[in-house]
Amino acid sequence: MMVPTPIQLFLPLLTGLSLLLPASASAAESPAVNTTYQLPAAELQAVVDAPRGPSFQMGPQRKVALLVSLPGLPGIADVAQPELKLAGLRINSKLRTASRFEFGDGMSLLDVASGKIRTITGLPANPRIADTAWSADERWIAFSRWSDTGVELWLLDVDKASAHRLIKEPLNAVAGAGFSWLNGLSRADKAEAPQKLLVRLNPLKQAAAPVAPIAPAGPNTQESLGGKVTQNRTYPDMLKSPADADLLDWQLQSQLAVVTTKGEVQRIGQATVLLAAQSSPDGKYILATQLRRPYSNMLPISRFPQLVEMWDMQGKKLKTMTERPLRDRLPPGNDAVQTGPRNYGWRSDQPATLYWAEAQDGGDPNVEATIRDSLFQQAAPFDAAPQKLQDLATRFADVDWGRDDLALVTEFWWKTRDLKTWRISPGSSAQQAQSTPPELLFSHKSEDRYADPGSPSKRINEFGRAVLRTAADGHSLFLIGAGASPEGDRPFLDSFDMKTRQSTRLWRSAAPYYEHVLTVLDDAGKQVITSREASDERPNFYLRDLTGHAELRALTQFPHPTPQFKGVQKQQINYTRADGVALSATLYLPPGYDPKRDGPRPMLMWAYPEEFKSAAAAGQVKDSPYKFNRISYWGPQIMLARGYTVLDHPAMPIVGEGKQEPNDTYLPQLKMDAEAAVNEVVRLGVADRNKIAIGGHSYGAFMTANLLAHTRLFRAGIARSGAYNRSLTPFGFQSEDRNFWEAKDVYQAMAPFNFANQIKDPILFIHGEQDNNSGTFPIQSERMYQALQGLGAVTKLVMLPNESHAYRARESILQMLWEQDRWLDKHVKNAPPLVETTK
Repeated sequence: MMVPTPIQLFLPLLTGLSLLLPASASAAESPAVNTTYQLPAAELQAVVDAPRGPSFQMGPQRKVALLVSLPGLPGIADVAQPELKLAGLRINSKLRTASRFEFGDGMSLLDVASGKIRTITGLPANPRIADTAWSADERWIAFSRWSDTGVELWLLDVDKASAHRLIKEPLNAVAGAGFSWLNGLSRADKAEAPQKLLVRLNPLKQAAAPVAPIAPAGPNTQESLGGKVTQNRTYPDMLKSPADADLLDWQLQSQLAVVTTKGEVQRIGQATVLLAAQSSPDGKYILATQLRRPYSNMLPISRFPQLVEMWDMQGKKLKTMTERPLRDRLPPGNDAVQTGPRNYGWRSDQPATLYWAEAQDGGDPNVEATIRDSLFQQAAPFDAAPQKLQDLATRFADVDWGRDDLALVTEFWWKTRDLKTWRISPGSSAQQAQSTPPELLFSHKSEDRYADPGSPSKRINEFGRAVLRTAADGHSLFLIGAGASPEGDRPFLDSFDMKTRQSTRLWRSAAPYYEHVLTVLDDAGKQVITSREASDERPNFYLRDLTGHAELRALTQFPHPTPQFKGVQKQQINYTRADGVALSATLYLPPGYDPKRDGPRPMLMWAYPEEFKSAAAAGQVKDSPYKFNRISYWGPQIMLARGYTVLDHPAMPIVGEGKQEPNDTYLPQLKMDAEAAVNEVVRLGVADRNKIAIGGHSYGAFMTANLLAHTRLFRAGIARSGAYNRSLTPFGFQSEDRNFWEAKDVYQAMAPFNFANQIKDPILFIHGEQDNNSGTFPIQSERMYQALQGLGAVTKLVMLPNESHAYRARESILQMLWEQDRWLDKHVKNAPPLVETTK
């Protein structure tokens, strides 16, 4: 008797399988599956392939600007090149650099005084320009160029408008650009001395990259020995084995070198696993941050152990500044930080003075403390005791340096959104500091855009570093702000007197333009460079004289990239949700469309929820009706070309005032937000109530699935790169800093996966197969689709090969638009009438 094999036993089951399948999955009713990239309608393709304007990079002396031309989107063949995914990094292993897919394909120089543009000579046929950096004296521009064999360092001579490759050795650009300027402005007596750059090179005679063995030596094991509750979010691209750790070390290993503008190379120090190297303003010291073991299989590289040392310019260690352990047990909360020194940097107004912050509460926001952080400084030769500059009641956020009697220190506390800016005198001795305590200049909530005083203008000093620009009186700053207001954003330039703490408005953007200051050109605040745009006029750069003695002069004249969209109607609409919270949105209507004459149209809404601690801040108006109608393939406006009306960024605030957390009432607030938006567009006559779609990307996709699960307001949804099962992000998501077990009801109520059986309207899922965003793993869309498919819902899942959280390849973008257009056409524009419109 012959014994049947396992496969023979299984064959009858396979043969009869089609009889057991539900009718919805039978071959006769299943839609055809596309296995090749599709092209959307010609009008949508035209937007994807529209010419892109150049990037604009003003020189430090404000006399010349660099224009880098940008080609079209990369092809899928470029995006599909192999990548290493190690400790949160994505690495082009062949070129020893961080992965990237957008490059410049040409360069030119704009003379601010004359308006003349010079084309750069000496560039190769396919330059693939990556990072650029001006020298402080505006004589040179260093830039990196990707070749087939490595990342090359090039130099552009501004006077000659010519470029050439500076050194033969390739850069190591795995953790940063791989180059930076070392010295500042040339002194008059050293005008001919060559400028210098600090670069990272691959080690000489480095052994071949380690190769993981085919047969493992043993299991990959992780173990926790217990301890306090911590909050480590779910990160992608983590190390998975000892072989991964060895490969990370190999890729990061580099050696510093000093390179002159004459192409002279001097390697310094030893090759090491280097994360960062910051040169002092005077170019005499290097703050080097190196990676140390043990590594983690759950955390990104920023949380790995680090050794921070001070080196001289020969690479000799002068002092160990700190040794940071593996930061695997940070306290819970968005205000939690590591213990010990952090946020190292150089004072930009001094030759070689280091500063840093240190937590005084153990880094734990749940501990009661009057002082959370302290700010310290230490000057070369770093042998004196550190000097405390200031104690802070919340977390150190930033510092802007000016001079010995002027620096601005900003502190922030996420839980309350409190943001404060202090003036200190960093050059004072400890005794002097006691007699001149910090002065509070600004205090407001970070979410209160109407109260934002603006950011200080800066200038380049003799070290080539940015410092605060003050007026001739020495005590007035120039503040550049967005000018948020109930009528929309109206950017401004103010003069702020630090003695009286009074602001004087020097200029403000006025209708019908949206114009904002890029830089102040003089210490009197009389001349500025701005970017100006209007609804049908793309942004261009202007020289503006605030005294009124000279007319506004255009520096660039970039044409409209999508002239077919001229005439798009754009307006800011304001409305109120059921509980009285004020809301706003930007409404777009197709050219020539008249709602009174043509009647309501199918509409696409595209949104992204935001958390607030006050209803007043949640109700503030964003955007401006005078901004350029930028029709991008990424946002919803492109559907204007297909006859839809569009509501972009309808406010979806989730408010938690006082001790209440916003997410405690996420769903009722989200439903009120959506209902208010739908009611308003229907009232305006621009949308058919039964033909409105909702869509969003990332957290907006999460919102979309929730709205379809808990309302019948929308005929269909588009959810791109979202997360739907909150138990898969148990240690916080978005702004939520409580873990799953602290707020289980909140996590469960907010997860649309738990209510998949309630989704009765069609939903399209699109996701990059290589999503690198925390929490939005591709499995989130796969499992949500699987649940809906099993429940008999109308749904579709499109996984884009080789794509990350944002999609990059031209083929992927065109496929995305093809999918969205067909979905809306079938399930919204041409959908049969609804019998029931409310749940």
